[in-house]
Amino acid sequence: YSHGSEELKETYLPRFLTGEWFGTMCLTEAHSGTDLGLIRTSAKPVGDSYNLNGQKIFISCGEHDMSENIIHLVLARLPDAPKGVKGISLFIVPKFLVNDDGTLGARNKVKCVSIEEKMGVHGSATCVMSFENAEGYLVGEPHDGLAAMFSMMNTERIAVGLQGLGQSEIAYQNGLAYAKDRIQGRDLKEPRNPDGEADPLIVHPDVRRMLMRSKSLIDAGRMLACWTALAIDKSEKDPDEKVRKETGDLVELMTPIVKALLTDYGVEITYDMLQVHGGHGYIREYGMEQFSRDVRIASIWEGTNGIQALDLAGRKMPQHMGRLLRRFFHPALDFIEQNKEDADMKEFVVPFSKALKGLQKTTLYMAQKGLGNPYEIGAAATDYLRQFGLVAMGYMWLLMLKVAFSKREKNDYYEHKIILARFFFERILPETLSRAITISSGSKTMMSLPDDGFNSNSQFSGVV
Repeated sequence: YSHGSEELKETYLPRFLTGEWFGTMCLTEAHSGTDLGLIRTSAKPVGDSYNLNGQKIFISCGEHDMSENIIHLVLARLPDAPKGVKGISLFIVPKFLVNDDGTLGARNKVKCVSIEEKMGVHGSATCVMSFENAEGYLVGEPHDGLAAMFSMMNTERIAVGLQGLGQSEIAYQNGLAYAKDRIQGRDLKEPRNPDGEADPLIVHPDVRRMLMRSKSLIDAGRMLACWTALAIDKSEKDPDEKVRKETGDLVELMTPIVKALLTDYGVEITYDMLQVHGGHGYIREYGMEQFSRDVRIASIWEGTNGIQALDLAGRKMPQHMGRLLRRFFHPALDFIEQNKEDADMKEFVVPFSKALKGLQKTTLYMAQKGLGNPYEIGAAATDYLRQFGLVAMGYMWLLMLKVAFSKREKNDYYEHKIILARFFFERILPETLSRAITISSGSKTMMSLPDDGFNSNSQFSGVV
């Protein structure tokens, strides 16, 4: 839609919209995962089209019979392509060629040669796709394929964040139902179910800790995803050019945070909810083991979370002299200024203000250290993303609290929100302190261990 010719749009987009045709993204090769500059798939011009040759791996839904046609978006190199990512072009390669009248023609020379045996997500065929003089069509300009593909990848990364959020939610709902139903042990103060043999699991503090942590993170994560999605809409549709630019900056900044934070928490929450089930979570009957297998891919695909952290700390943080950062910091600081004297909000605004100042200090520290030593950015990136993400969630809770306090008399829903927010600010937001301390330790120790020092061996030195 953004980069293709009018002819390509007219040929392919209507069938995508009706669901008659499906699509794939063909980026990864056996030797080229995160480093796409290493891809070897080639594209040779032949008349108005191109012949593509090469093999792609990890292609979700690369082959199936759920649609009439499968349209592959393929990254490949033209004969005159420069080395690295600046030599990558983007092509459309349909499973079936399309005739001039829109009907399907001959089978193209692209085929699935293998289906991966995976840990989870068994409903999706993950394929090895082989292109053997397959006919393809250039999308956008030559050697500009990576930029074209990433115009879609950024929204895909937010979608994967939502995958982590959705799997958190279904795991939480199952964990909550089990905690209310399962009778085990007695309340530490007094029986809640005096006529029964035991009390439900939900009375126990450690079970409540896991449930409240999960729910407070899910609620903040949902708000963060919606807030970012609204910024996407404004960046594309707002009539004010200044608003479009500023919200576009915000989306650029928040994309790696939404993807990595919500999928990391998706894994953590799912495993906590399996823990609530105890041994029953480990067997298939309750379905928790499947959730645990399925959610694990979310922090890997569409760019591993380590790459998201490097994107945030190495690219987004210094970009345009910190302009992207200001799109978050400025409204957060304005909120603090406007609500610091609010009697209801004060207990939340004060710790948030400290956490925000801590994030600003960490950002400045990394910017200064990173100029002289890029290892400082690499060593700090994952902790920085988590620190930033927690502060962003704190801001989301403040926005929710403004509504909750104004409506708390209406029903218990808003009162419950306030209690959950209090849990977040007391027990989750303080993690920003430990992340900042970890970052301040620098990269020296991390980079000092020789490669051989990582070997898994031990020496018995005798009895002391």
